[in-house]
Amino acid sequence: MYNDLTRAAALRGKLAQADIGLRQRGFTLLELLVVLLIIALLAGYVGPKLFGEVGKARSKTAASQMKGIESALDRYRLDTGHYPGTDAGLAALMTNVGNTAGWEGPYMSSAIPNDPWGKPYIYRSPGEGGKDYDLMTHGADGKPGGTGEDADIIAK
Repeated sequence: MYNDLTRAAALRGKLAQADIGLRQRGFTLLELLVVLLIIALLAGYVGPKLFGEVGKARSKTAASQMKGIESALDRYRLDTGHYPGTDAGLAALMTNVGNTAGWEGPYMSSAIPNDPWGKPYIYRSPGEGGKDYDLMTHGADGKPGGTGEDADIIAK
């Protein structure tokens, strides 16, 4: 009988160890839910900041492209004595629209780029407020005004 008690105690000890081993091998459902909650919170915090930086980069790209276009417009004016009219538009920087006297272009090394949102830059000459010309993009939404990535970017 003593032997049976010893065996029973030994068996209980082994079962307890096996139970502990099973619990240590995996995560509980609650632990997995807590980890998923933490990941969701981090994604909610980091995601908008990351996408906001993409918008800022596009705005900076637009400003940089417009500086290149402005430089080409200035070279055009030096050769012809005036900026291209609104009707000729920015295409006058690449081809001699209307056989303009003094035209020595093309004034850009490659085609006139669209803005970073895929829309053509807006060019008007003469510009508003007595400026020689207006060069702008209406941002991501393509509409006047706006904030953030939708804000207008205006040259000069």
